Amino acid sequence: MGSESKFIVPLARPSGAMLGIVMKLASDPNNPPRNDAICPKNEFIEVPFMPLIRASREADLPAITAIYAHHVLHGTGSFETEPPSLCHMTARRADVLGKGLPHLVAEQDGEVVGFAYGNWFKPRPAYRYSVEDSIYLTPDLHRKGLGRALLAELLARCESAGIRKVIAIIGDSANAGSVGVHLALGFEQVGKIDACGWKFSAWRDIVIMQKTLGLGDTQPPGDA
Repeated sequence: MGSESKFIVPLARPSGAMLGIVMKLASDPNNPPRNDAICPKNEFIEVPFMPLIRASREADLPAITAIYAHHVLHGTGSFETEPPSLCHMTARRADVLGKGLPHLVAEQDGEVVGFAYGNWFKPRPAYRYSVEDSIYLTPDLHRKGLGRALLAELLARCESAGIRKVIAIIGDSANAGSVGVHLALGFEQVGKIDACGWKFSAWRDIVIMQKTLGLGDTQPPGDA
């Protein structure tokens, strides 16, 4: 495990002013956090909740599977209706890592309390510079800044991996927490598709958001 470092993550006040939450992250010498590119530097507050955010390990997969299962069974953020098995979650992580993309966890007191990753927006190779993000937390840690911390580090590592566009497909426009976290980190809403999913005996929509990373579309990718 690498050394720990402090990371500043923006937090929106009701007034719209931006503060920061100081979070501990495991710094990767090959992919250092780029907080200066994401967060304001002038103003921050320190909070007692300080998780460690690091690359996931194979040993984390049972906890990751359990966290996701809760959201499948009880939430509308995921449009899956049956929780995937440990085997399936292991294969999904391997797919992400096989593309050189980040798969992260948040750890508190030695327990995995959230995870996040990016994977190609679509499986066809032309999409390889655009990822869709996924972030899931244990239910008791919502609205404590953990989602922002995970997303901020995910964005930094995606940019280091050469990603130019991050897309969020948020299940259910009533999912205000997820929409708010993305807005706080610079995403813009670009669309909504009504009544495209049926879950918990009701039609559900999806919100589509995007954020440009790095050079965006101003230059071709390095391997073009």
